[in-house]
Amino acid sequence: MNALAVRKSAGFSMVELMIGITIMAVLMAIALPSFRSWMQNIQIRNAGGSIANGLQRARGEAVARNTNVAFVLAAGSSWTVNVVTPATLIESRVSAESSQNVTVSVLPAGATTVTFNNFGVLTANGDGSAAITRVDLSAAGGTRNMSVTLGPGGNAKMCDPSLSTGSSPSACPY
Repeated sequence: MNALAVRKSAGFSMVELMIGITIMAVLMAIALPSFRSWMQNIQIRNAGGSIANGLQRARGEAVARNTNVAFVLAAGSSWTVNVVTPATLIESRVSAESSQNVTVSVLPAGATTVTFNNFGVLTANGDGSAAITRVDLSAAGGTRNMSVTLGPGGNAKMCDPSLSTGSSPSACPY
């Protein structure tokens, strides 16, 4: 046996390595826009989930404490849950926790608060302002906007406004 024939090359040549790196770079360049869109969609969903959870927390606290509890939406998707009288903070969340790039719009325009009574039903805000009925969430580069709707009974639902009503469980109720 020839000693040269027994000795096989192990590993990659420089040309093979450069071809592999080039292919990986092209694949990453193709995937990057989709990855950015995916990340924006995650932030939209996180903000919507947080707002829906805050609304449910306020509703649950109103029933548990047998008093009026307010959910107050602040800048971005930041919110607080407060006992109305005496004014006591229960919980708060800042939008920087995972959804800082999300644009939030509220219906009716300018509304910031919704109040739940001791039965978990919507009641008039203590300051006489209009109550939040819907929160729409979007982000630049995102492809899947979401909404959080409040039913007359106080139930909060996160839904997809692009789906027609009744076409899917994810569709907005109205």
